[in-house]
Order: sequence, then C-alpha cells, then structure tokens
Amino acid sequence: MYREHTKVVQIGDKKIGGGNPILIQSMTNTRTENVEATVQQILALEAAGCEIVRCTVPTLEAAEALKEIKKRIHIPLVADIHFDYKMAIAAMENGADKIRINPGNIGSIDKIKAVVDVAKERNIPIRVGVNSGSLEKELVEKYHGVTAEGLVESALDKVRIIEDLGYDNLVISIKSSDVMMCVKAHELLAEQTNYPLHVGITEAGTLYSGNIKSAVGLGIILYQGIGDTIRVSLTGDPVEEIKSAKRILKTLNLKKGGIEVVSCPTCGRTKIDLIGLANQVETMVQEFPLDIKVAVMGCVVNGPGEAKEADIGIAGGKGEGLLIKKGEIVKKVPEAELLSVLREELENWK
Repeated sequence: MYREHTKVVQIGDKKIGGGNPILIQSMTNTRTENVEATVQQILALEAAGCEIVRCTVPTLEAAEALKEIKKRIHIPLVADIHFDYKMAIAAMENGADKIRINPGNIGSIDKIKAVVDVAKERNIPIRVGVNSGSLEKELVEKYHGVTAEGLVESALDKVRIIEDLGYDNLVISIKSSDVMMCVKAHELLAEQTNYPLHVGITEAGTLYSGNIKSAVGLGIILYQGIGDTIRVSLTGDPVEEIKSAKRILKTLNLKKGGIEVVSCPTCGRTKIDLIGLANQVETMVQEFPLDIKVAVMGCVVNGPGEAKEADIGIAGGKGEGLLIKKGEIVKKVPEAELLSVLREELENWK
C-alpha cells in the first residue's frame, strides 16, 4: 500500500500521509472577499463531512479575508494561488494552513524562493499542483501530446525546485479531465515519490457525468492504495462533492460511519412510489451518525429476503408496507407511515 509509506504532513490540526485516514476536500465557489458567504458555505461543507477546505486568493482583499474566515470555521483552510507570489505570502501571513501553487505559474526562482522562505519559517505545507491543461510546451513536444508521463515529469520538476530551496513539507497533485490518463499518471507518480498525493479528476463535469468520472477514476486509484486526500470536482453545489466523496470512500471500505442506503431497482411488482421513497430515505438518514445499512425495497415478495443483509429495512406493498429488522418482519404499516416509522426506529437505535 503506497499510502502507508507516504510522508506525514500536518495541515492545521489534521495529519495526512503515512497511513492516516484519507481526508475529503472541497473548494468554496463564493468570492473569498465576501467573508459571510464564504463562512456560511464552509460551515455547510463541514456539516456534510468536509475535512479540508480550499479558497481562491486572487486579491490582497481575499488574502486578508482568510484571517476572519479562519476564526469562524473548524477545519484547515488552504489558499489557492494561481499567479501572484505576493498572494501566497499574504495568505500565509493571514493564517492559511496550506497553500496550493504551481511553481511554473509563479514566475522567477526569486519569487518562488520568497514564497518558500515564508512557508519554511511558518512550517506551512505547500501543495504543488500540476494540471493537464497547463502542461509546459516542451513536455507536450517531448511526449507528443499531453500524456501521463509528461504530467509526472512536470510535477517532479516542480517538486525539485522547492526541494532545492531546502523545503520538503510538500503534497503533490496532478490532475487531468481524462480519467485513464489521470489513473496512469498517479500510478507512475506513486512509484517515484513518497510525498502524500491529493487525488481528483479535474473539471469532471456536472453532477451526473462528474460523479461517474470521479467514481471510476478515484475508485481505480484509491483501490491501489494511492491517495491521501481526495476531491470530487463537480459543477454545482460543493456540498454535493462531499456526499459523493464519502460514498466513494465507503464503497471502497476506506471510511466508516454514516448510514448506507440500499434500494432495489423498480419492477412491475412495485405498487408504491419507491423512487420517491428511496430518495426521501437517503436525505433523511444523513441526520443520523449511525454506522448501519438501511434497505428500501419495492415489494413484499422479495423485500424481506433482499433486506436480510441490512440492519433495518422497509418494503412496500399496495397502500401498505413492512418494517423489517435483520430480515425478520416486525410489523405492517400504512404506506403513508413508512418513512415516519423508519425515522422513529433510527431515532431510538441502540
């Protein structure tokens, strides 16, 4: 397992790498300068299970806003810097727990050194990020296009620049919207470095396509023991990114806790609104910090049998349904009461 052997890096009060749990990240889409909106979004992300959050810092005003934002949130704050090295320094001076830069975009070695010096002085980790969309022209020519090999070479070149400045408190991320290129790049990179890796499929897309691409890409990468933090990049509410990331980690048995909902595909026997009911159950169970499995079944023919592996389940009939525990029928209730009966059971779960 690669992640067992990656270097441990401290981000705020969290540790990543060295076999520590994989942490879920997201990024705010508010204007960082708007402290109120940014804090409210981060608090919503925290409630959903976000463990590290990143904010863009394009202006001095945004850098200064970090100080106020940090006072009101409870998870490590990462500053995302694109071009101006002064923003990286200002972000660290205003309390950023980690900064994300692409040294290739920062400019001269003097500017990179100025950033590294402040990071070193404050022991703030730097995430070196390389993106397939901004791969250097010479590497595109060398590898005849944008390739996994080119991405890895670019990332390791950037890492060496910072190492040569005497600093190794680093995290690496290499991202591509091409899922299989991303997978290959992570496989190559994990063989060549022991820095912790932040994994994500960049510009994955909308809720529908982004979730599928992220689940496939992250699934293959994480299953190989690669990755110390993850982000599911979606075009939408960042809270959706957290829900998806949790589900991916739980599916791979890399995260415990939280109720898992299983539901059957509908068929001609279904006499209740199973689709509506399953969605209501999935939303409701997020309130409960239980590590159990809940089944939502569409008919009383297979319901009890199929719900055997779940801790608790409901199965619908015509106008009524069954409450099932460990495959045993507990009682029959009217269809309209199925959801409230299930809620009551979860509220009193021992």
